[in-house]
Amino acid sequence: MKDFNRNELLEEITKSVILELQKHNLIQSNERKSHVPVSISARHIHLSQEHIDILFGQGHQLTKFKDISQPGQFACNEKVTLQGPKGTIENVRVLAPIRPKTQVEVARTDARKLGVNPPVRESGNVAGSAPITLIGPEGVVELQEGCIIADRHIHMTPEDARSFGVVDKQKVSVLVEGEKAGVMGKVTIRVRPNYALDMHIDTDDANAFGLNGTEQLKLILE
Repeated sequence: MKDFNRNELLEEITKSVILELQKHNLIQSNERKSHVPVSISARHIHLSQEHIDILFGQGHQLTKFKDISQPGQFACNEKVTLQGPKGTIENVRVLAPIRPKTQVEVARTDARKLGVNPPVRESGNVAGSAPITLIGPEGVVELQEGCIIADRHIHMTPEDARSFGVVDKQKVSVLVEGEKAGVMGKVTIRVRPNYALDMHIDTDDANAFGLNGTEQLKLILE
């Protein structure tokens, strides 16, 4: 083997070893990551077991339709109708796993159709949020609170957070390029070991920026 080829081979082996060590967090990369994948969250609902029993029948178990981006979470075959003072939206899909409190997530466009005024909130923070009625095949639930517009957020593992130079609950901006370019601000970083790297936006944001959910967007520290 010629010296030139031997050196080239050693260089490639060295690169592969370094990348593998970085992958397992045995050494840290000097290059900060900058881009995140984006997913579009259409209107959906998370249910408590109490409300599953009312809407679908006592002891009903949710059934999987398909997996979604976060590990252990999935879209269900079960659907409900949302009813507000001004209108209804049918076939709103339930997501699993079961939650301690029922939470309805809609876009602002949905809220106008329903005639409700939900606040922009982080998932799980439903105290004092908008009331709404849920209609299932077996019963009706009238929520006094629980309807929100989900904040823009990015799921990350602790390793991802270190790679991007951010921490849990930090607010960042995200740059969108293309025909409807712009910047999305007040994006919340959410860090947990069981998360998969993914930015979640609702359908209104997706339409405003011309996104289809296959893009990689650039994170900007505020």
